[in-house]
Amino acid sequence: MQGTDDQVELEHLFNGSALNAVDPKGRLSVPSFIRSVVERRSDAKAIVIGQHSVDSCLTAYDRGYGRHLQAEIERKRLLEEAAGGDAAAHFARARRTFGITEDVPYDTSGRIILPPMMRRKGQIEELALFVGVGGTFEIWNPYVALKSGDEDLKDLAAYRLEEKGLPL
Repeated sequence: MQGTDDQVELEHLFNGSALNAVDPKGRLSVPSFIRSVVERRSDAKAIVIGQHSVDSCLTAYDRGYGRHLQAEIERKRLLEEAAGGDAAAHFARARRTFGITEDVPYDTSGRIILPPMMRRKGQIEELALFVGVGGTFEIWNPYVALKSGDEDLKDLAAYRLEEKGLPL
């Protein structure tokens, strides 16, 4: 990758995890490890949240990361087009990536209101497990994460629940 925008994306990655409570109105605190990366990458104190393309969770990132996603979608479209594929997969991917998302600002305390549609898509109830995955981060219901096929994710969810004295 070239250019300063891409360098920022490579230098400032989402690393770490945290388990936070979600109140009945969908309010929760965004962990400091997330906010610090968002604020290094962008002036906006906001995150973009959408449904994960593979897992039963939400995926999220700073506003500027959308440029990277658009470039990746276009790259895939060109490859599929060259291989004789139809446009349906491209448009489904673009809708999922950009249409089924919410731009969510956070306040000075780092709190957001997780929109109802995103809560439903991510099966988020009373707890949210934040997991850094490099250029983006995921938001899981920790009990859904415990049932995933990823042993490391299961261990992480179990650890974070036990750390807070919550049942598995």
